[in-house]
Amino acid sequence: MSKTTAPFGSWLSPITAEIAASGTSAGQAASPSYVEVTDEAVWWLEPRGDRGGRTVLMQRLPDGEARPVLAAPWDVRSRVIEYGGRPWTVESGTHGTLVVFVNFADQRLYAYDPNVPGTGPRPLSPVSSTGGGLRWAEPEIDLARGEVRCLMEQFTGPGPEEVRRVLAAVPLDGSAAEDLSAVSELHDDGYRFISGARYSPDGTRAVWLAWDHPHMPWEAAELRIADIGPQGAVARVRTLIGGSGQPVAQAEWAADGSLLAACERTNWWNLYRVDPDTGDVEALLPASEDFAGCQRLGLRWFVPLTDGRIAVLHGVGAQHLSVLDPGAGRGTMVDVTGPWSEWLPHLAARGPRVIGVAASSRTPFEVVEIDTTSMRGRPVDRSGVGCSFEPFLPEPTLRVFTGSDGRPVHTHIYAPRNPDFTGPADTMPPYVIWAHGGPGLRSPLTSTLEIAYFNSRGIGVADVNYGGTPGYGKEYRERLRRQWGVVDVADCEAVARGLIREGLAAEGRVAIRGHSAGGFTAAASLASSDVYACAVMYYPVLDLLSFSRGLTHDFESHYLVSLIGSPTTEPERYKERSPSENTDRITSPFLLFQGLEDAICPPEQSRKFLERASRGNVSHGSLFFEDEGHGFRDARTMIACLEKEITFYGTHFAFTPPGIPGER
Repeated sequence: MSKTTAPFGSWLSPITAEIAASGTSAGQAASPSYVEVTDEAVWWLEPRGDRGGRTVLMQRLPDGEARPVLAAPWDVRSRVIEYGGRPWTVESGTHGTLVVFVNFADQRLYAYDPNVPGTGPRPLSPVSSTGGGLRWAEPEIDLARGEVRCLMEQFTGPGPEEVRRVLAAVPLDGSAAEDLSAVSELHDDGYRFISGARYSPDGTRAVWLAWDHPHMPWEAAELRIADIGPQGAVARVRTLIGGSGQPVAQAEWAADGSLLAACERTNWWNLYRVDPDTGDVEALLPASEDFAGCQRLGLRWFVPLTDGRIAVLHGVGAQHLSVLDPGAGRGTMVDVTGPWSEWLPHLAARGPRVIGVAASSRTPFEVVEIDTTSMRGRPVDRSGVGCSFEPFLPEPTLRVFTGSDGRPVHTHIYAPRNPDFTGPADTMPPYVIWAHGGPGLRSPLTSTLEIAYFNSRGIGVADVNYGGTPGYGKEYRERLRRQWGVVDVADCEAVARGLIREGLAAEGRVAIRGHSAGGFTAAASLASSDVYACAVMYYPVLDLLSFSRGLTHDFESHYLVSLIGSPTTEPERYKERSPSENTDRITSPFLLFQGLEDAICPPEQSRKFLERASRGNVSHGSLFFEDEGHGFRDARTMIACLEKEITFYGTHFAFTPPGIPGER
């Protein structure tokens, strides 16, 4: 069957903005997360843009269909450190099933037994009207003590930095639902941030990660340990390993009571066995690849199995799932078989079963169950995967471009793909450089419906894992130290010029696009390079000085010290790299999207940027959305953005996008 020749960008595609929005959440591929497994069920969280942006707790029983556990309006999502963390857990046994979760609307903890008819969730924690209120994450149920242990984030004043974080125990009987004094604080040793608390199998010890300003966890997280007395009191809190230059990403107790940790003691995150008394470490499998990454809250790159083996994600760039046997010589790994090329750091285990979240280079993320006896995996639920669009899904190509000073720039290239159309022989397709958010994030090697929305219409995408991206070793990640707005901008430009040089794209037909930190890179690129015809920015960082002066949230309020330098001694560097201070250098059109409830990149900085840009002669547009924060969640918002974005490209690359219902 012959293909129809039509201008790139104007191809007809069955992947509408509505379909693409169903596979997108908060500026990235919508993926399941925070998985759990009990004897009778597999559980996970699933974003639902078509439900007003809710995150739904899902359950799949053996031989049954996946179903939501909680009906609307319940939204299982935490706001701890604004990005959130693992917001739920489950215990199941002869006592029944107990789910404890955080509800987004009020940030209270709730308990719920989905197997008891006629009952609903009951609150466990109170509401606070001070500042950002009371927030909870990483719950762990202790039925013997009748409590759930959590990370508690308590605002003590109206400012974003007037906050404290401690490990706390909340009674399961509901006695703290209206009385904060009923919550027991397990410790408060003065660290600004804590995460990843784990309790030893015998209940006598606890470990967690801790760090302070101005560091981020992937720069300086320490592994702390404490003894737990018979009444639950914590004593002898001390640091085992970690700290600046040797951060710990995750720690877990094995079934035999030994302690395992992922630590960056070399150029790579590797796995170690840690003596809980002395802090002595033993490398389980030294390798030039990462077995962990940049921790936020609740991410798990490895889980110990009951037989002594460890299910672990590892790799350079894309991460794969294997099972490590640390007792076999120097340590041996066996790979899980299946089509999946990328795994997310959401793992859980029960007996020989491991549950994870994975994607192939052609299919989006899905929940996968692995039998570690046979080492085979199977999808738990395929209802959300766009298999019916397979001929229109992009095929990513791994590329390494050469940046300035000969540095490698890791990139995923998604060429236009549509079985029914081809472009004119004498033209090249427009390409959009995608700069991922973060900077401590990485673009995964997978096909997404959002990329397919553009690819299937004849627009190429180059997803750049610029210098500073984790997954390629510490040296690659630390290229961004004090160089944000320089290295990321140069690497994206190197890819754009490389595409032009190779004849894959043409001059004047390359754009740049990014979310959050990627939006900063896009804006900074317009102010420093002439290679881009236009740019699209989603809730971008635009005013570096305002960030250093407390405009943003607490978690990242000192992040720029490592990315830029000291705002006190080097304020000029902040001004030089702030897009809002350099709008006079921008000569290419841009489009900006911003949420009015964004606590990370507040709308004030976007308004300031737009006001200054309006003084010049550059064409630009913007859309502000009520009830949207940092990362859009409502399908209606994402549909409006995608249709506005492709119309914007059509204006500047001379094509008419089909199927757009009027100007957005």
